[in-house]
Amino acid sequence: MAVGARPTPRRPDVTNHPELDTLPEWPLETIGVLVTTDPTPHAIPVSWPVRAGDRQILISLKSNRGSLARLRERPEVALLILGGGDVALCARGTARVIAEQMPSAEDYVAVRIDIDAIDDHRQSAFAVTKGIQRTVLDDESELRGLRSRVNTLRSWSQNQAAQNQPAQNQPAQGRA
Repeated sequence: MAVGARPTPRRPDVTNHPELDTLPEWPLETIGVLVTTDPTPHAIPVSWPVRAGDRQILISLKSNRGSLARLRERPEVALLILGGGDVALCARGTARVIAEQMPSAEDYVAVRIDIDAIDDHRQSAFAVTKGIQRTVLDDESELRGLRSRVNTLRSWSQNQAAQNQPAQNQPAQGRA
């Protein structure tokens, strides 16, 4: 090696990074961090992401956010979730707007993230006990609005799950 030259740092082997098959449950008040690109990364906090199945997450975004414009242009996103109960993951996938206006919150859109990979960031030496927290500083209308949006997203998620369930007591096709 030449005098003054530095060795090239080794990159960690990411091929063996643990992944989860399905999303775990997390507490309601969990704050996520949404990462979009343009092509550089941009990260914003997102309040109360909703688990909408084993590999889907629903979020609400204010319609004037730069992140919304970026995900419309480049729908590949990542959502970091650090939540109580030792939830530490990064869900990577494709985002799309599923409602241009949310009921009773016309300045918010609903976004669904279809998950391609779930990076498991839990560690044996640490446990996430509380995750990221937010406190409403102004009036209670912000908190009521957030609760309303999340209730809408949860309802949509439950309706979607019910539609994807096979009907009970129905004969299978091809059987008499």
